[in-house]
Formats: sequence, structure tokens, C-alpha cells
Amino acid sequence: MAGLAVNVDHVATLREARKSSYPDPVAAAILAELAGADGIVVHLREDRRHIQDRDLRILRNIVQTKLILEMACTNEMVGIALDVQPDLVTLVPEKQEEVTTEGGLDLISRDNAIAETVRTLQDSGIPVSIFIDPSPEQIRVAHQVNATMIEIHTGMFCEAKGIAKRERAFSDIVDASKFAHKLNLGVNAGHGLCYNSIKAFKGLHEIDEFSIGHSIVSRAVMVGMENAVKEMLKLIREL
Repeated sequence: MAGLAVNVDHVATLREARKSSYPDPVAAAILAELAGADGIVVHLREDRRHIQDRDLRILRNIVQTKLILEMACTNEMVGIALDVQPDLVTLVPEKQEEVTTEGGLDLISRDNAIAETVRTLQDSGIPVSIFIDPSPEQIRVAHQVNATMIEIHTGMFCEAKGIAKRERAFSDIVDASKFAHKLNLGVNAGHGLCYNSIKAFKGLHEIDEFSIGHSIVSRAVMVGMENAVKEMLKLIREL
């Protein structure tokens, strides 16, 4: 059965909108774990637009499941990861002007830099996942640079307009999941998943974990974090 890692970035986004002390992403993480989440995800961006260094360090001390750090492949972030020692690092692309991550990391054009980062982190005992589009070519490179796992970008499927585009996008995810599984890569999936789109993954057992943030935090505004997480967990367990 696939797990659920809850991304609490958007709790910090709401806090930073007013530069206040609340809502606290650390408190949200605690509630998510109490509700049954299998992990907590945060993306420490270079511009610190939501999660702050202090958040990350407190989370490292209080998260009881696993702490997943999403980060760009930069010297600064590698240094922070080596110091904080998250349970998993997910390497992601990052543009300052983007609202949210717009696509997977292009490994083909950056394979040497990515390979060095993967090696540095893994030598320190930190497993590495790479956030990539559902492309066989990208998956091959992820395997070649010795990533522990991949996280398949599900945004194209979630945002597709029209049945044909949606089906084609999901077919790419299925093929990518099965191909990565054959290469003995762990397979996670995330970006844009919600309480409706998650139902499409029924029977796709190659996916080990779903990383979901925006839809859960949005739902939590209405029903509370614990209920929002439990509702998503129920849907995942029915897959």
C-alpha cells in the first residue's frame, strides 16, 4: 500500500503573507503525523518565500516519521542538507519567478552536477530522490547517477484539459512508474494531486508514496488538518 507524505509549505505561505508567527508549519506537521501521515515534506527555497531555515531545523527535531527536504541542486542547499540530515532529499528544479514547481528536473542537461550532488548526499547517509517528468530518458539518467528513487511529476495529468490529454498524461505516468520499478528505483509521485485525481491511481502498485500538499492544506482550512489528512489516507488505502 502506498504511503502519504504531507507537504506543509502552504501553511508557511499563509504565515509569510503577513510575516506573522502563525499558522505554524511545525504545528501542521505534528497534526498530519497524528492523523497517520507517513512523512512530512518541506521545500526550502533559495528565496525563502515560505519555509524558513528555523522551520526546517525544528522539524528535524520533532518529526517522528520521516522528514523529506525538497531542494535545488546548489552548494548552499547541499550544505544545509548535510548539516540538518533529513531522512530523504528530493532534488527539484527551481525558478524564482515561478508560483510553484513547473516541471521535473532536466537530468540530461545536468547529469554531471546531479551525479556529484547525489554522491555527496548519499556518502553522508542521506537517500536521494529526483523529481522528474514521466520520461524514460530522464528515468535512465536517474538510474545512472545512482538515485535512490524518483518522484514522478504528476502535474501534466492533474492539469490536463480534455479526456484525451488526460488519458495520455496518465499513460505516461503508468509507463514511467513501471519502468522505474524494473530498474529497482523507488517510485514516488506528486504535484497537483487532489481528492479527485488521486482516485485514478487505483491499481498502480508501483508507486510507493504520494507527496501531496496544496489540496490537503486547502481542505484543512475547512475541516482541520487531521480530518484532511485522514480523508486523503482513506482514498490512498482504497487504491
